Amino acid sequence: MAKKKKNKKVIRYRRPLNINVGMIIFALIFAYMAFYVYTYVRREKIEFYEVPEGSIVNDQRHTGIAFRTETVKYTEQAGNVNFYLREGKKAAVGTRVYSVDETGKLSELLAEKTDGSVALSRDNLTSLKKQLSSFSQTFTENDFKTVYDTRYTLDSEVLEYVSVDALKNLDSVVEEMGVNFVQVRADQSGIVSYMVDSLEGVAPNQVTEEMFDRSGYTKNILKSGKLVGVGEPAYKLVTSSDWSLVFQMTEEDAALYNGKTSLTVKFAGKDLKTPGAFSMITGGDGKTYGKLDFSKYMEQFISDRFVDFEIITEEVTGLKIPKSAVTDVEFYLIPKEFLAGGGKGFLKETYTENGAGAVLVSCDIYNADDTYYYVDAGENSEFKPGDYLVKENSQDRYQIGAKAAVTGVYNINKGYTDFRKVEILTSSDEYDIVARGTDYGLSVYDHIVLDARAVRANGVVIYQ
Repeated sequence: MAKKKKNKKVIRYRRPLNINVGMIIFALIFAYMAFYVYTYVRREKIEFYEVPEGSIVNDQRHTGIAFRTETVKYTEQAGNVNFYLREGKKAAVGTRVYSVDETGKLSELLAEKTDGSVALSRDNLTSLKKQLSSFSQTFTENDFKTVYDTRYTLDSEVLEYVSVDALKNLDSVVEEMGVNFVQVRADQSGIVSYMVDSLEGVAPNQVTEEMFDRSGYTKNILKSGKLVGVGEPAYKLVTSSDWSLVFQMTEEDAALYNGKTSLTVKFAGKDLKTPGAFSMITGGDGKTYGKLDFSKYMEQFISDRFVDFEIITEEVTGLKIPKSAVTDVEFYLIPKEFLAGGGKGFLKETYTENGAGAVLVSCDIYNADDTYYYVDAGENSEFKPGDYLVKENSQDRYQIGAKAAVTGVYNINKGYTDFRKVEILTSSDEYDIVARGTDYGLSVYDHIVLDARAVRANGVVIYQ
């Protein structure tokens, strides 16, 4: 009898899936967290803005021609000129200003002395940096010529900084070598300038419109080492600290400044603000020009004939907020005499099985004028159109419905949007200055929604 063949095939045993309570809870938590992360990523982010104090200055920009009490001094001898005083320094009577070297030996000695062995002082470098900073802040492509004027001015000043120090140290050497040179001293006291143009002899009332065209203007900056002839300009002295700026005006400018005797001026690129005596004058061409008179800061502009400045017509301070945060919201109007419960709310008329009655409803007030309180008119408002309010201790009734708009922002100090009224004092392209310390308004350091269009409702919860 044949033996039965054993079946050696192995069948894997499958364990039953045991789902316990812990797995279910874990799965629910995971699904919740995944949903929360998804909604957070998809949700539009609401940015906030911290309210600071600030100001907006309304100003008018002008370019003026500078007039000073200045006298050009001319050479009486030909040769190489070398200066002993820097631009903008004061010279007393008898102070040596420059020398004229007929042989050129002094210039050679000076070149040897300044071949790189003389370093600029910290004050010299600071002065040069200030000029470069001022130029960069006021430069416009429409006036590219100022690049060359600034370059010549800086070249001249660097040469003067180096050569003035070197000249002082060469006195003894020059005497020993018998160099034939003439020292020229100031015949009157004043501020020295080496910028010479064609307007030194022009008076403010002789100004014409053509003078403001810089394309036709040239100025000569005198430098040490230059060869000069007899009768050429050597330098000029400004003998008074009083100076003036004459500028063109439009009809709107003339109307704006009419009746003013003083205007506050801010000079471009110099962080300098000062009042100036204002008057209107008739120029040499019969046109009306504005004139500002100053008694200080003349030295800071001694190298400039054209000066850019701003006239500050208004400076408003308050709380500075972005225009994007401001919106208009409509509110229900409720007469003030309907405030009840010692100022806690309004009596809303209700109807029950027992008849008509009234219940005290508390609500936030967002604004008030002489006649009305302004309360929320949104979807979550305690009141609806057609509701009646009852005056306390009276039979008078008022039906909810009338609305009015209020300008304001959404405050989010408490984590949800809360409308606050603002009173705009003045505006620029991007910001408004609003009054501080107002009822129902903002305070410094409040957090507000940066873009009011992102919420447009009270009570929206904000996730910062």
